[in-house]
Amino acid sequence: MKVLGVASEVQPLIKTGGLADVVGALPPALLAEGVAVRTLVPGYPSVMAKLGKAKKLHRYPALFGEAATLLSAKVGSLELIILNCPAFFTRKGGPYDDASGTGWADNWRRFAALSRAGADIAAGLLKGWRPDVVHAHDWQAAMTLAYMRFGAASTVPKVITVHNLAFQGRFDADVFAALDLPPKAWGVDGVEYYGGIGFLKAGLVSADAITTVSPTYAGEILMPADGMGLDGLLRGRADHLHGILNGIDVAEWNPASDSLLAKPFSHRSLSSRTTNRRMVERSFALDVDKSPLFIVVSRLTWQKGMDLLVDALDHLVALGAKIAILGSGDQPLEGGFLAGADRHHGRVGVRIGYDEPLSHMMQGGGDAILIPSRFEPCGLTQLYGLRYGCVPVVARVGGLADTVIDANEAALAAGVATGIQFTPPDVASLRRAIERAVALHGDAPQWAAMQRAGMKADFSWGRSAARYAALYRSLVR
Repeated sequence: MKVLGVASEVQPLIKTGGLADVVGALPPALLAEGVAVRTLVPGYPSVMAKLGKAKKLHRYPALFGEAATLLSAKVGSLELIILNCPAFFTRKGGPYDDASGTGWADNWRRFAALSRAGADIAAGLLKGWRPDVVHAHDWQAAMTLAYMRFGAASTVPKVITVHNLAFQGRFDADVFAALDLPPKAWGVDGVEYYGGIGFLKAGLVSADAITTVSPTYAGEILMPADGMGLDGLLRGRADHLHGILNGIDVAEWNPASDSLLAKPFSHRSLSSRTTNRRMVERSFALDVDKSPLFIVVSRLTWQKGMDLLVDALDHLVALGAKIAILGSGDQPLEGGFLAGADRHHGRVGVRIGYDEPLSHMMQGGGDAILIPSRFEPCGLTQLYGLRYGCVPVVARVGGLADTVIDANEAALAAGVATGIQFTPPDVASLRRAIERAVALHGDAPQWAAMQRAGMKADFSWGRSAARYAALYRSLVR
C-alpha cells in the first residue's frame, strides 16, 4: 500500500516537538505492515542542508505566487518529498515563528502551499506514483484534505492525525479568496470557522478518518473542557475518531546502546545510571549527593503545567530533593524558574533552550521526570523516562494516563507500578505527588522495581503501526 504523509516537521531533519518524532518514526514501522510511506515536508534550511542527493520531481512556476520545486530524497529509512520554496521556507527563526517568537504573518499561505502540493500529488501529479491513502498531520497539513475534497482527488481516502487540538491554524476570513478553493468550500461544513478560516477544522470535516495520539485524549476532546471549540464537530464525527497511542523509536531511545549517555545501562545494570546522574549534576551545577533528582524536559508553558511547578519549587527543595530543568517557552515562566535557581543554588538548575544530547543524559541520570500537564494528547517524554528508568510523575490526563501505571498499593504489590499519577492538575496535587515520589525513592528496592517495570514495557511502534495499517486498509476497501 502506498501512503502519502504530509507534515510540517520530521525528525531528524526539523523538530519543535513530538510531531516530528511521530512523523519520523511511524513510516519505518509501517514497512513491516506492508505500507510504504512517502512524506511531504517543507524545504526549511535545516532540511535542505541534510538532503544530500535529491531528484527533481516537479516545478511550480507560481505556487501561491512563488516559484517552488518538488524534490525526492531518502534520508536514512525515510522516503521524502520536499517542497523547496525559498520565499516561504528559507527564513531566519523557527518553522512557524520569527526569531522573536512571533508567528509568521503569512503562515496561512505557507502551509496552504504545502497542502496544495499534497493534494496535487494525491491527484496524480507525480508520474508513476499515486498514493492509496493520504495522511495529514495537524493544522499545518490539514488543508491537504480540503483541497482533495474540493478538487481532483476527492475519492482518495483521507486521514488526519490531531497531535494537539489547541493549535488550530485560525486566520481571518479575507484570506479565503486567495486560497484557490471553490465558493462552496466556504461554509460550516467547509473551511469557515467562527467567521474566519480554520485549517484544522477544514481537515477534520474533510477526513474519512480522524486519529488522535492516545485513547484517553480521543475521549477528552469530545467534551467542552478539552474540545477547544471543536468538541461539537468531533462528537458529530465520533464514529470516525480513533485513539491510537504513539510509540517511540526504540533504536534511538535505547539506554543500552545510546551514544549520548556517559554510560549505557539496562534494567539489569541500574547502578550504571550513577555515571549519567553525575553528568547531569555537573551540567546544572547541582549538589552531588544521593537525594532524589527530578528532571523536566519540556516547553515551559501553561499547557505543560509549568506555572504549577514554579509554585512547587520551594516545596520540592524543602523535601530534600533537587531538580534540573531544560526547556523554553513563556518568558514569565522562564523567569520564575531562573529565580528559583537563584534562591536554591545547588538544588535547582535551569537551562533555557533545547539540547537533544542533554535530554538523553537527563533521562539516563534523573530519578524522576515531572510532567504536570493540564492536558497532554500523548506525551513522549514520559515514554522516554520509562525506557530509561527515569520514573514519570504525571498528571492523570491524555496519554499520560494511558502509559503510566500509578504506584498505588495494589500495583506496587503486583510489581507493575511504573510511576506516579495525580489529579487534578493543580499545585496542591503536584506537591502531594512530589511527596509520594520522595517517599518511594527512600525505599531503594521498591524504586528499582518501578524502574525495571517501566524499562520492560513495550512502547515501540509495532502495535500502533498495525492499527494504522488496519485503518488504512479499511478505508481503501
